[in-house]
Amino acid sequence: MYTIVVADDEEELRSAIVRRINWEEIGFSVVGEAENGIEALELVDRLEPDLLLTDIRMPFISGIELARQVREVRPATQIAFLSGYDDFTYAQQAIQYNIISYLLKPITMAELTAELVQIKRRLDTIFAEFAQRKKESGGAEEFLLPLLMDSSQDSSDKEREERLYKTARELGLVQAGERVNRFVVMAVTLLDESGSNRTETGHVHAMDTILEKYARHKVFFAENRIVALLIATPASFEKYLHILCDDILQSVKRILGLSCCMGVSRETAELGGLNEAYREAVNAMRYAGRTGGGIRYIADEEPFGGTDMEEVMRIAALAEELLRAGNREALEELLDREFAKLSTEKAAREKRSYLLLELLSAVCRVQYAVSSETEGRGLSGELLARQLTLLDRPFPEAAEAFKKFCLMSMEQIDEEKQKSSMDACDRALLMIRSGFADPDISLVSVSSQIGVSPNYLSALIKKRTGSSFVDYLTGQRMEEARQQLLHTDKKIREISESCGYNDQHYFSYCFKKYAGVSPNALRRQMAESAGEEI
Repeated sequence: MYTIVVADDEEELRSAIVRRINWEEIGFSVVGEAENGIEALELVDRLEPDLLLTDIRMPFISGIELARQVREVRPATQIAFLSGYDDFTYAQQAIQYNIISYLLKPITMAELTAELVQIKRRLDTIFAEFAQRKKESGGAEEFLLPLLMDSSQDSSDKEREERLYKTARELGLVQAGERVNRFVVMAVTLLDESGSNRTETGHVHAMDTILEKYARHKVFFAENRIVALLIATPASFEKYLHILCDDILQSVKRILGLSCCMGVSRETAELGGLNEAYREAVNAMRYAGRTGGGIRYIADEEPFGGTDMEEVMRIAALAEELLRAGNREALEELLDREFAKLSTEKAAREKRSYLLLELLSAVCRVQYAVSSETEGRGLSGELLARQLTLLDRPFPEAAEAFKKFCLMSMEQIDEEKQKSSMDACDRALLMIRSGFADPDISLVSVSSQIGVSPNYLSALIKKRTGSSFVDYLTGQRMEEARQQLLHTDKKIREISESCGYNDQHYFSYCFKKYAGVSPNALRRQMAESAGEEI
C-alpha cells in the first residue's frame, strides 16, 4: 500500500478527490491533505509519503517550487501534478524534478482513478527495480567489494572468517566443506599508446569471457581499474595462473588494441585477507607501470613482504578506524594485545619499528583530517620528532610511550571534531539570525557558505536546537515580526518584507500558524490591552 498526500487549494475538488476515490482498491492510502504549498511541504517532510498529488498553481509556494523543495527534504517522494493550465512551459519545468505524472483539469474521478492506477504501476516498477538491484547488489558484489576495499578488516578473527565462508557458500562462491581453495586478486588497467588509462566498465565483460575458461572468479570495475578475484586450488593456480594472465595480455592487445598493466597478488586462504591481497595486486600493477606495462607478481617484486607486512598494515588500519570512531577502550585493548605479542615473540627489530611508524602515520592522518585550522594542522613537528626518537629505545618502553601518545591523540581528535561541528553549527545559526530577512536563504545556501553538506548541517541544527532548519528560520522570522507588530507602527507589508516574505498573505498565514493569531489580531489585542490599562 502506497501512501499519498493530496494538495489543492480548491477545497471542494480536494475533498472530492480524497472522499470519492476508492484509494484502498487501487493500492493507496491518503495520509494527509494540504490547502497550500507550505502545508504540503510540511506534510511531506513529516509523513514521508510515497506520492504527492498537487495542483501546480498553489498559494504561497507554487507547485514547481514545491517540487524543488520536496526534492531537497524528501527526494524519495514521487510527485504528480494536477493542473488546469495546459502550459508547456510548466510541463518543461516539471520534467527537471522528475515528475511521475502530469494531469490536466478538468478531469473526472474515473479519469483520475485510471491515471492513479497507472501511477501505481509505475511505482510498482520503481520499487521492483530497486528491490531487484538491492537483491543483486546484495549478492557477490556487495559481499566481496568491502572485503577487497576495506582496510579495517581483521583477518585474524577466526569466528568472523567462519561467518564469511558461510556467506560465501550461500552465494555459491565456494562449495560446502570446501576449504582447500585459495584466493588470488588481480588488478588490471588498460593503456593506449600514450600510456593513458583507457579502462572502462565495459571491459569487465571482456575480462570475464577470458577468466571463465580457467577458474571460478568475480570481476569488478573499481577505482578506475578492473579487479578480478580468482578462486582455485593451489595446484590449479600453479598450472593455469600464468596462462590466463598471458591470455588476458594477448587478447587485450589483439582485440582491443590496448596494452595491459597487470598486478597479481599472493595466494591467500582467508576471505578476511582479501584486502591485503588487493593492495598487493595494486602494488604489483604499479611495478608493471614503471616498466611500461606487462604482468608483475607481488611475490617476485617483494619476496619478503608476506605475512609480517600484512599483519602490521592490518593493526595500523584497525587502530586508525578506532581513532576515528573514538573507541578508547577498544584502541587500548588492541595496542596492549599487539605490543604484548611483539614483546614475547622473536620479532625482527624492523617489524617493531615498522608498526610504530605505521601507528604514527595513522594518528597523523586522522589529526590532519579533522583539524579545522589551515595553519599548524595536526601534530607539531616537535611532537613528531619526539615520537620518532622512541624507535631507538627498548621496545617495552617505546610501546608504552606510543600507547599513551595514541590515547592522548584520540582525546585531541574528539575535541577537534566536537569543536569543528560546534563551529559549523554556531556559524549557521548566526547566519540565520542575521540573514533571515533574505527571502532566498535556505539550508543549501547556508551549508554552501559554511562548507559542509546540507545533510550534515541539518543534523547539527536539529541536535543543537531540537528544530529543523526551516522551523528555526521560521521561528526567527516570526519572533522578529512579533516584536515589530508590538513595538512599531510599520504596515504589515513592510514587516512581511523585512522578515523575508515577499507575499504578505503568505506571511500572515505563517504568522497565524506560529502565533495562533493573525498580525492584525495581535495588534488589536495589544491596543485593547493598552486601553484597559488606561
